[in-house]
Amino acid sequence: MSSVTLLAANEGRDDWYAVYVRHQHEKIVAQSLLTRGLETFLPLYDVVHQWKDRKKHLSLPLFPCYVFMRGGLECQLGRAVSVPGVCKIVGSGGHPAPIPGAEIEAIRKTLNSSFRVEPHLFLRCGDRVRVRTGPLANIEGILLRKKNTCRLVLSATLLERSIAVEVDECSVERVGGEVTPAPTPVKRH
Repeated sequence: MSSVTLLAANEGRDDWYAVYVRHQHEKIVAQSLLTRGLETFLPLYDVVHQWKDRKKHLSLPLFPCYVFMRGGLECQLGRAVSVPGVCKIVGSGGHPAPIPGAEIEAIRKTLNSSFRVEPHLFLRCGDRVRVRTGPLANIEGILLRKKNTCRLVLSATLLERSIAVEVDECSVERVGGEVTPAPTPVKRH
């Protein structure tokens, strides 16, 4: 697993923001933001793509089309949106929305572990759990079963994107006492 964290002069500011970028421009945009003096975080995961004649090892963004940027947004907004490949700063109501630092730290901690990490569909229902022991201790997410393994789904709520990491079922405990009911399926015509 890997990630690209680019540090700049605005160290010490805790607010993170999601920058929505053109498809397959994440690495170029992250580098361009750095050259403009902005701190960025581009979480990557390793995957093997196989074609008929060859296999290739790739490092791909965990959150396709997104780069994270930290710092005082007021002075950086102009520098960020002027970067080629940047579409917008993600927000709501016309205002950039900060991402909780705990979500970014959970992603960093997961990438620095020895566990396999991959993108995952965003989930809104299921049991919310906390890892009790090991390198992912105190991280909270949604427990999911895939084949014979358990996975912890971590979400970047603002982006409506998630990642999944394999965990030992014995190392997690339920957070809170209630299970969120599954939503009623919507019939499509």
